[in-house]
Amino acid sequence: MSSTLESLRQLSTIVADTGDMASVARLRPVDATTNPSLLLKAVQAGGPQVEDWLQAARASAADPAQRRWELGARCASALQQHVERWVSLEADATLSYDTGATIRCAETLLERVAAAGGDPGRILIKIAATWEGIRAARVLESRGIRCNLTLIFALEQAQLCADGGITLISPFVGRITDWHKAQGLVVEDVQQDPGVVSVRGIYQWVKAGGYSTLVMGASFRNTGQILALAGCDLLTIAPDLLEELQASSSPAERRVQAEAQTELAAVPTEAGFRMALADNAMAGEKLLEGIRRFAADQRSLESRLAS
Repeated sequence: MSSTLESLRQLSTIVADTGDMASVARLRPVDATTNPSLLLKAVQAGGPQVEDWLQAARASAADPAQRRWELGARCASALQQHVERWVSLEADATLSYDTGATIRCAETLLERVAAAGGDPGRILIKIAATWEGIRAARVLESRGIRCNLTLIFALEQAQLCADGGITLISPFVGRITDWHKAQGLVVEDVQQDPGVVSVRGIYQWVKAGGYSTLVMGASFRNTGQILALAGCDLLTIAPDLLEELQASSSPAERRVQAEAQTELAAVPTEAGFRMALADNAMAGEKLLEGIRRFAADQRSLESRLAS
């Protein structure tokens, strides 16, 4: 009997959400995603390969940011050896509100990947879905550089990305649910889980509009959320939850699919986008919190690279 994970693979592309080489090599996902927090976790875990990355990064430049970028490029290049297709590599979180600097960071990261022996064509540049980040991604996509827009908590973020021809977007299931639970919500049925409902709505809008952008559910707290989004284009899942799905034999069933919509919400203008995030306390707070967390973990990486 096949596992739940194998059953899920028939419905969605499975992506490993980790910087742990051993987990990726064992689970053999189609893609892998990284971010500053996962990279810091990999560095904290240590090992000969990680020590090699650290030494190379320390020797690459005096500038702390450049050292971090080298470290990320080395990790992404190594991950490519264990996946069939893409590895997502995060642009510098401190540049989330600077379009030009984000573009330059992305181009530098790809240069570093190539120098480390990786394939720049199999890298997705991860960028926070701020107004400035989405503008940067549009420019990069026009230059043939694929992007993964992350920290998506609102439909308006997804709309601008899809309208801009972005390759992939990552709406965050678990963090949406976390916010609502902190406000006192009790989730008794995963089908009514706010994170699940949000991603389904984004998926349906993107598909009903005929956009090519792929939707990848991210930031899962449990396998129930994952299975409730079976059928989404991609699902990026932490190793412990992948192992749990591998150990289960219950078949996954399609829960997400495109539905005809008689009227699609319009793609927002810049003013409309900014006002939507101001009006949506969850989305506005979680976007800022995500950027702060990644920036904090980048500073922790800098301290390790300085030693």
